[in-house]
Amino acid sequence: MKHLIDPMDLSVEDIDRLLDRADDIAKNPEKYQEVCKHKKLATLFFEPSTRTRLSFEAAMLELGGSVLGFSSADSSSASKGESVADTARVIECYADIIAMRHPKEGAPYVASQYVNIPVINAGDGGHNHPTQTLTDLLTIRREKGRLNNFTIGFCGDLKFGRTVHSLIKALSRYEGINYILISPEELQIPEYLKKDVFEKKGITFTEVDKMEDVMPQLDILYMTRVQRERFFSEDEYLRMKDFYVLDEAKMSLAKEDMYVLHPLPRVNEISVEVDDDKRAAYFQQVQYGVYVRMALIMTLLGLNK
Repeated sequence: MKHLIDPMDLSVEDIDRLLDRADDIAKNPEKYQEVCKHKKLATLFFEPSTRTRLSFEAAMLELGGSVLGFSSADSSSASKGESVADTARVIECYADIIAMRHPKEGAPYVASQYVNIPVINAGDGGHNHPTQTLTDLLTIRREKGRLNNFTIGFCGDLKFGRTVHSLIKALSRYEGINYILISPEELQIPEYLKKDVFEKKGITFTEVDKMEDVMPQLDILYMTRVQRERFFSEDEYLRMKDFYVLDEAKMSLAKEDMYVLHPLPRVNEISVEVDDDKRAAYFQQVQYGVYVRMALIMTLLGLNK
């Protein structure tokens, strides 16, 4: 594995090895403090980010490496018209590995075709977000103890939610998973996912528009925000943004061992009253993201411990 552009770039065995290493990092962080000494990570973020960018930076610093980069297209030569390919070629002269976020689908893949250092897709438009997927998988495995035989509900913006698309692809290779897709008709998952993942693999799924009806069935609830930046119409966004709000009343319908995940940031789709519920795993999920990115950086750089 030279780059990570799509979650399907990883085999199940690759994922297991990465998650095992992330587990070991969580247990023995001191073992990894100088693994990336003298190595540099470039964070090329053409789109705003808090968690993903800082998580990558924290991961590299925890490994003893250093970080350079930019946090918006406006502060890069992209604002002058420089292509993604040229930017990547220039950065290759400065860094050992690249993490790229871009609003255009496929941009990290383009970058990976022009450089000889690893490129990690840190989110490309509404397409993929593979390191969030690894974070989600680690969270599920640590909280539930397995990556098979459970029922997962995806709720909210399933049309534009790249974290949802990536996680569905990754989970489709594990056995015994039931999928419940909770969204208004306008925000249902794209047809290509239904055809290329569910139908192609003979996986059954259920589409509903009321969260309350399915809460008792769920082992995992994956909440998402309705993303203002993916809408062309402000009126359409305002109509959709409050469609689902998870609160204590809805949580009372769920199993005692059902966990709530969210890629964050949230707006108002999870009430703050849920934060103190032991089943709310979304802030722990952020910490797991650092561990799994540390494991990924080491793997792509060919560094073993």
